[in-house]
Amino acid sequence: MTANILAIEDNPDNRQLVTWILEDEGYRVTCAASAEEGIEQLLRQPFDLVLMDISLPGMDGKQAAVRIRQLQQFHDLPIIALTAHAIRGEREAIMASGMTDMITKPLDEGLLLARIRQCLPAGSGT
Repeated sequence: MTANILAIEDNPDNRQLVTWILEDEGYRVTCAASAEEGIEQLLRQPFDLVLMDISLPGMDGKQAAVRIRQLQQFHDLPIIALTAHAIRGEREAIMASGMTDMITKPLDEGLLLARIRQCLPAGSGT
């Protein structure tokens, strides 16, 4: 069974990079350019995992994670934060918002794929 991953990222180049990496591994990828659009996608179709940029226009990734976690059906949905904000104390704030894991940018392809495999429920990988 192939995992269905939602990538919420406002930067078109980053969306394309994540899509290429994940599709090369056999994952199905849907992209959203904002947190609001991503939440709408979550409500429309099932996803196995979310990749969430932190710096988004409008609602940021932390606010989006809090909102997603408030919806009972997404309580256990893995959400991996993708951020260039590696400053001291920020990791704690990001994780406290409801993220499952966090990866700093620029993305390391091997690390990204390993973390996705760790977070996906058994049987939903490639």
